[in-house]
Amino acid sequence: MFEWSGGLHRGLVTLPCPTMSTEVTVRITEGAPAWTVDPPWKTKALRAALATAGILGTGAAGGTVSVRSNIPSGFGMGSSTSDVTATIRAVLNAFGRDLPTSRIARIAVEAERAADPLMFDRMLLFAHREGMIIEDLHVRMPPMKVLGFVARPDPVETLAFTPARYSSWEIECFRALRGLLRRGAREGSVQALGRVATASARLNQRFLRVDRFASLLQVMADSGAAGIQVAHSGSVVGLVFDAADPDLARKTALASRGLLRVGISRTWEFCTEGDDEHLPDP
Repeated sequence: MFEWSGGLHRGLVTLPCPTMSTEVTVRITEGAPAWTVDPPWKTKALRAALATAGILGTGAAGGTVSVRSNIPSGFGMGSSTSDVTATIRAVLNAFGRDLPTSRIARIAVEAERAADPLMFDRMLLFAHREGMIIEDLHVRMPPMKVLGFVARPDPVETLAFTPARYSSWEIECFRALRGLLRRGAREGSVQALGRVATASARLNQRFLRVDRFASLLQVMADSGAAGIQVAHSGSVVGLVFDAADPDLARKTALASRGLLRVGISRTWEFCTEGDDEHLPDP
């Protein structure tokens, strides 16, 4: 929760994961204004297509939206936003049109109520329930290596998830974290950003608990990770490392062994810049 434009607004920073993606194909049908989506349960993508077509004023034209994604749903990995953003862009491409990225962000929020800023190519503090930028940090996230895993086996229905009601003390904590976030972005410091992520994860324990969190913090400390990242509306967690650390291989191996001792055997790795990737099992 952050101060912006005279009020308090919910905001987040998204951790980019190049191993996860959605591809959308749109086929226009002239004279048939109806829109359909495949698979049919991708209703948020369908809403995004309808909203985009309405803005463009496509009239009697409709279309078929085909969505293909490798992102698991309900784990806090941005699957819905990826579907929705790809759909908006595919509809725009199909009609040979364009919209500002800020408008795409607002359509995405209209389609799914809350959206990650995947449509932007830089670090933002983003009001995910309003589709607005709280603060533009004007840089890309520095290269991070992430050792990810599922901390909670059951998916979370994000639309049914009650938004956190933060105390005054917690809101003051976010003010301090925002300052550290700025510094980390300015200096390209993975260590500073890792501290922000860890503090945010600690605060989130009051609202959507991660089991064995104290043990995970110990694995973080023992392995020399820069921080721990938690999906605040999902089930995935990641230990964050500086991708430029010359001791990276030893640290991630230590972390893997530590997670195994905690009872976590299925992990995956990715770099925020897309190198040295290992996808999670389906």
